[in-house]
Amino acid sequence: MRLLSLSLVSVLAVTSPTRAEIVFSGESPSAGAFQVRELAHGLGVPWGMEFVDEKTLMFTQRDGEIGLLEIDTGTIHAVGGAPPVRIGGQGGLLDVARSPGQSDQFYFTWVKDNGEGQGVTVLSRATLKARELVDWKDLLVSQSATDTGRHFGSRITFDQAGHLFFSVGDRGHRPNGQDLSTHAGTVIRLTVDGAVPPDNPFLDQPGALPEIWSYGHRNPQGLTYDAQNNRLWSIEHGPRGGDEINLIRKGENYGWAVLSYGKEYWGPFDVGEGEERPGMASPTKVYIPSIAPGSLVYYTGEAFKAWQGNLIAGALKLTHLNRVELDAQGNAVSEERLLESMGERIRALRVGPKGRLYFSTDSGRILRLEPQAAR
Repeated sequence: MRLLSLSLVSVLAVTSPTRAEIVFSGESPSAGAFQVRELAHGLGVPWGMEFVDEKTLMFTQRDGEIGLLEIDTGTIHAVGGAPPVRIGGQGGLLDVARSPGQSDQFYFTWVKDNGEGQGVTVLSRATLKARELVDWKDLLVSQSATDTGRHFGSRITFDQAGHLFFSVGDRGHRPNGQDLSTHAGTVIRLTVDGAVPPDNPFLDQPGALPEIWSYGHRNPQGLTYDAQNNRLWSIEHGPRGGDEINLIRKGENYGWAVLSYGKEYWGPFDVGEGEERPGMASPTKVYIPSIAPGSLVYYTGEAFKAWQGNLIAGALKLTHLNRVELDAQGNAVSEERLLESMGERIRALRVGPKGRLYFSTDSGRILRLEPQAAR
């Protein structure tokens, strides 16, 4: 484990511009010919991305660095002002999201040392001034410490009513999934200022943490909100098989680790007691074998009209974009796998201007998927 303070160390120098060259072309039966342009390369693991404006993309890296990418030129600038990040295992600097209606305020999830040699997932907010983050404030230091370096989550999304959601993994300790006294294994709901909303489901339940919106999760690394239908979606890692897309509802228990569609890592044995049980929510879609999902967006853009109303996830282990078509009731009715032959672990997704799909890879690239006719 190591700590990196961006306020003291400038870790990203200004890089030379890179042309947005086409690095891959293909065709989708649903959306026709497309191409992939490389916007940046040579980075670490770009874990989260968010637009500052139509021509500037902020990105986080798991090793603690934050950068601004000028999309048209490929120039990258370092961003300072973040606190020391605990880096180790699956932890580090995680997601970034911009506050709705607040163009200069950004939210971050990251791993903080709790002072006892353990990492916890933290939600923070800061204001971007030029290339510096100022007024950094920790909104929630989650109660999620374990002695492992696994399953920190964590993605951020917003609804249309002033609420923020973010996910925390079970931290490698299975009983956390069913324990409401820990934030581990939950989706958390707060106001955009970090307060607990008065209609959260466990607000008055003794022994339960009031920030929890849903529980029984293993490691949700994708979270997205469908404003058209007022639906919150997550995608999470199963153990060995059994990755899940879930429609997240208030107060629901999603079963981990009592229920699972996956197998033990040490042998061909089921995890948990079964796959379904009354009183526990069933997934909308299950992946067997695991694709290892790293992100999720609900697509409403104009670039790929045939994908409107679909969920799109990045796959790490099986290295592709996973597109899931939903019916009017929110059921998964079909699936398409794109970019498989690129062989890239796709980590973060963001829908950008004109509906083009931006994604990052664990090999240190930021790329853009667009219709082939795009100029």
